[in-house]
Amino acid sequence: MCAKRTVPLCSLRPAFCTAILKKIRPVRAPIAAAGRGRIVFSSNGTPIRATGTRVVAQDNPWVSWASGIAAGLFATLFPSDCRLCGAPLINISRLPVCEDCLAAIRPITGGLCSICGERLVSPLVFATESCSTETAEALCGLCSRLEPPYVKATAYGSYDSGLRELIHLLKYNQVRPAANVLGRMLAEAIEDLQPLFSGSEVLVVPVPLHVRKLRQRGFNQSDLIARAALKLKAATGGFQLSAGLLERRRETKSQIGLSRHQRRENIRGAFVVVKPDEVNGREILVVDDVFTTGTTVSECARILRRAGASKVYVATVARTLKTEAQHAMRESEIEARSAMAAAG
Repeated sequence: MCAKRTVPLCSLRPAFCTAILKKIRPVRAPIAAAGRGRIVFSSNGTPIRATGTRVVAQDNPWVSWASGIAAGLFATLFPSDCRLCGAPLINISRLPVCEDCLAAIRPITGGLCSICGERLVSPLVFATESCSTETAEALCGLCSRLEPPYVKATAYGSYDSGLRELIHLLKYNQVRPAANVLGRMLAEAIEDLQPLFSGSEVLVVPVPLHVRKLRQRGFNQSDLIARAALKLKAATGGFQLSAGLLERRRETKSQIGLSRHQRRENIRGAFVVVKPDEVNGREILVVDDVFTTGTTVSECARILRRAGASKVYVATVARTLKTEAQHAMRESEIEARSAMAAAG
């Protein structure tokens, strides 16, 4: 049995390529023969009808061969089936996630703490009166007892289901186009903080990775997401990305299983302000992918305030809410164990 010979598409004549491409029907194009259903191509190259019935190959061998090349072309253009639900992808996209899964990711709703953004699930809600607006703002129990070093923290969605998987695609599966979608979500989260900014240019500081983690992953996901968000806000202006302003000098151990006090001690001293002259008197927005307990962003805010920042705000794509906290900790523990197994 002879091996299959692969013919590069670029080596074919232009007229022949045009004939092949004409075999590819655009998505949602009308079907000539009534009652046969809409034909799409799955990411594995197999032509299927929208009803799930396999397409019957035509008798003409040239047409069958051309259809095979067309299917192969689609298999090249489509990255894979949806990485979240497994459904066939019928639109060309660099992000292997279907539109339904993206549409299912919704912003956080309900009563939230006016400072840290935690969901207020207790009937005992603390309130503080704002001196400027003379309106009462709801606070969670922790923020009412201990004021964080940042003015306000906001997040787009809850760190669960589709949003968690989308962040994992970027961080652990190297699917960098996910940063653009996450950047749009971060841009929406920043909108919540917009009324609080004084009007002067705000420095945007992504939470840095330790150099060893950065070398291992190849990129800082917070930096990629921040850049994507600022591109969307370029028309309005008022923001300046300063990715090198903070540096993570000390690699911290896993926070899993640690108490709140232990977490603070674990992260304390890990960050250093590299350019203190740029910080003095400035408003700073710290951005990250996930707000879990707030220990990391609080330490960043504390260091920036000590270096002279006038105000610090926090914006993240997702945050762990109380109702999902236990599940998120289990997910983090599984990720940590997988990383240790891979390293061993």
